[in-house]
Amino acid sequence: MDRRRSGTRAVDPDLAPHPPSAALHRAEHQAAFLRLLDWVAGAAEDLFALAVPVDCVCCGSEDHSLCPSCAGRLRQLTREPFRVESGAPALMDVAGTVILPVVAAGVYRDELAQGLLSFKRHGQHQLAKSLGRALASAVRAAARGGPGFLLVPVPTSTSAYVSRGFSPVHLLLKQAARQLPGFEVADVLRKAAPGGRVPDGYKGFVGRKALGGQKGLGRGARSQRVRGSMQVKPRVRAKVTGRPCILIDDVLTTGATLGEAARALHLAGAQVRGAVVLAATRPPDAPDPDAVPAGPPRNHHDLEKNKPGKDE
Repeated sequence: MDRRRSGTRAVDPDLAPHPPSAALHRAEHQAAFLRLLDWVAGAAEDLFALAVPVDCVCCGSEDHSLCPSCAGRLRQLTREPFRVESGAPALMDVAGTVILPVVAAGVYRDELAQGLLSFKRHGQHQLAKSLGRALASAVRAAARGGPGFLLVPVPTSTSAYVSRGFSPVHLLLKQAARQLPGFEVADVLRKAAPGGRVPDGYKGFVGRKALGGQKGLGRGARSQRVRGSMQVKPRVRAKVTGRPCILIDDVLTTGATLGEAARALHLAGAQVRGAVVLAATRPPDAPDPDAVPAGPPRNHHDLEKNKPGKDE
């Protein structure tokens, strides 16, 4: 029906209210302990703001790296995790079958995009708490209450790690893991060194270019660059063999990186049940015949393209 004739207005699905659901209750001692931690963290942030003035990374207001208003908006954008693999070409086959299910905390836009970029590019580690909370919520949605999963972070590129001095995915997962009892973090993946032992079909792609960043690349170029670029660390291979695993990354674009990480875990005998990302966006435009925009996911939010690109 035409909305103009019916007199109704289209509503942004990211802002539409969600049906009420049962609250998740914690034990009294655990809830009290978490409230105490929040109070101590808040007091420390206030003292830090007095000593070193800070501005909100989203709106520029003073005294908070993320002001209460923008923090509330961030919680709203990530309050309902959703499936996003249908918007990632590398995670769907030609018949439309899901290769790897992925849950995102939110769409890469507005406060979520700005907060994540500030955390990654400018070292705003004060944002880890808010972003980690959103990531933990997405992990719970992906696991559907099932315990015993290994949470495997996707390794950052060597150049990005040298430039930043830290891995954003590992820091965010460390923060999220504090809110995920029953889950174990398993840092078992690494970038394959040039000339390392990788499957024969992938050796041609493992080199300096394969270990570089992917910003601005299209679907085909991204897939080639990451192919054969990851492997499970030999000394911890037994840790993942036969274990159910969930991959963790920060931003989903084409899905090539997650697909390669899943391949490496499968070769080590792990049971890859899915992946979780903090934010999802469409693949970037590029002068590549394979770099075609993915269609909107069925029965899910539209994945809106944000101006800042993924920098890994």
